[in-house]
Amino acid sequence: MNAKGRCTFKSFEELNRYFSKNGLKQHLRQTTRKDKRVQDTAASQSDDRRIFKEAMRDVVPLPGSNRREAAAVRVPRPSRKPVDEEASAIARLEALIQSGVGFVVSQTAEYVEGTGYRVHPALAHRLHRGDFAIQSHIDLHGLGVEKAKERFDRFLADSLRTGKRQILIVHGRGLSSPAQPVLKTRICEWLATGPWRKWVIAFTSARMCDGGTGATYVLLRRRPLTRRFKKKSPSRGWSKA
Repeated sequence: MNAKGRCTFKSFEELNRYFSKNGLKQHLRQTTRKDKRVQDTAASQSDDRRIFKEAMRDVVPLPGSNRREAAAVRVPRPSRKPVDEEASAIARLEALIQSGVGFVVSQTAEYVEGTGYRVHPALAHRLHRGDFAIQSHIDLHGLGVEKAKERFDRFLADSLRTGKRQILIVHGRGLSSPAQPVLKTRICEWLATGPWRKWVIAFTSARMCDGGTGATYVLLRRRPLTRRFKKKSPSRGWSKA
């Protein structure tokens, strides 16, 4: 109403300009979007409740006296029990006795090893490990010392003549000897200090599959050492582990 008491009307364009000027149009739009989100959320919650009630329609609740609150179940971690060293040692001993598992020939008192002049000990380790193929062998087990020496000499002479490089000599462990093994000890002496020493590169006790400490591998030279080398240094001989 104007000053003269008459009512006046404004067009819609004027109202829009008024609302735009005062920021009401934007406010109305924000309010409308907010209301719509609230309505959507309420509708979604209503749908969830309806679905839950539909799913639980046939479920009968327990009486109050039979209800039990489910406590959180704590799963214990598996504990690492300390290894029984005595039981483990017994198991290893049984395996060693029954099948020979864990037996190392080179770690026994019966193991023998020898190398010639300027031969690195690692070569003897390779020989015992089986890195060289056996090309010939002889069995002297059970023979007397004299008979064994005759066969030993013939065998080495024949091996050198035919170009054999690694040979195997079976002599037995000599466990029946009252002191040390007789034949085994003599063979080591013949290889280390006898006339055959100039042909010997190295010798070691054999692996279990070839006789163990009851046999000896011998690695032979292609050519013998000369006197010049023998004067410089004697053979390194043989040793027991």
